[in-house]
Amino acid sequence: MISVYSFPNTRGLRITWVLEEMEVPYKFVSVDLASASHKQPEFLAINPGGKVPAIRDGDVLMTESGAIVTFLADKYSQGKLIPEPGTDLRARYEQWSYFALCELEQGLWSMGKHKFALPKEQRVPELLPTAAWEFQQALALFSEGLGDRSYILGESFSGADILLVQTLHWALAFKQPIEQENVMAYYQRAVGRPAFIRACERETQA
Repeated sequence: MISVYSFPNTRGLRITWVLEEMEVPYKFVSVDLASASHKQPEFLAINPGGKVPAIRDGDVLMTESGAIVTFLADKYSQGKLIPEPGTDLRARYEQWSYFALCELEQGLWSMGKHKFALPKEQRVPELLPTAAWEFQQALALFSEGLGDRSYILGESFSGADILLVQTLHWALAFKQPIEQENVMAYYQRAVGRPAFIRACERETQA
């Protein structure tokens, strides 16, 4: 059985969500960030970076949420959550996945780092307005790229949507405005999926 090392309200939601979409059994292993479990030798042996999520699937040990979503979708979704490698649609999947990780998320992660994640002496509060501006620039690009499609690849939900929507979920938790109607409709459509609801419930039960 797949083990998911995670903690509520982190990028680990991406992993539980993709597994719930595929109805693949997994064990949720809570890594309590509040008590610094991620800094203990037991977890550092899994991820030396001390970050969640991580997974163990047989002999495969993986970190980095975007890579994990793609790996699991390739292995278990039978093409339902990810296009075939080498296709034009797969290229778009990769493009928007990397956009979620490298563009849409970055302003938010800068906020998180300089509010709570970094040691206090390393935080620079003056960066927060710039980080919010950076997120809005990426959000505008995403809105344009999404257009009037139901999901980022068209009518079919994919792992790329999981990465994008979890990032929007994070933005709303950070009280960042999302004024684009198409983006909010997309977000509401995705978080209404039963698998998303189950993934959130699984985290609260851990």
